[in-house]
Amino acid sequence: MDYVILVDEKDNPVGNEEKLEAHRQGKLHRAFSIYVFNKHGQLMLQKRHSAKYHSGGLWTNTCCSHPRPGESLSEAAHRRLKDEMGFDCELKEEFSFVYNVKLDKGLTEHEYLHIFIGRFDGEPILNPEEAEGWKWMDFKELCQDMKKNTQAYTKWFQLTIDRLAQHVESHPR
Repeated sequence: MDYVILVDEKDNPVGNEEKLEAHRQGKLHRAFSIYVFNKHGQLMLQKRHSAKYHSGGLWTNTCCSHPRPGESLSEAAHRRLKDEMGFDCELKEEFSFVYNVKLDKGLTEHEYLHIFIGRFDGEPILNPEEAEGWKWMDFKELCQDMKKNTQAYTKWFQLTIDRLAQHVESHPR
């Protein structure tokens, strides 16, 4: 059974909760999303496995998850990147924010989300239980496609893209 770290609006831990129950009740918890770019400035996207407990079959950022109780954000980010995508790279936490959205299957994402950015120029080795596809995508094309095809992307990815675009523009590769 996986547990998440419940936090307050300033990211201070206030307890732990079983992951699915936290999503059923919409409790604020700590999470992270990883965005890996290649040398051409393309972003690696992951297509979530269709059987995931929510948002199955949708395109999203390279990797995302939750740190376990007692685990640092950095440790968790590297662990999940290896688990889901089969590689590791240097990651830098760039910014964070709180969001709250309704998902499918009666679940709610209420997360204090930490954004990590990395660079990798190889091909991932997908964990078939986590991801059913991947691709590199030009960032500007991604932003345009996301506006036209919102139903193809996860909600948190859509919420993050504008903030990420500001970061990408101010930190050219």
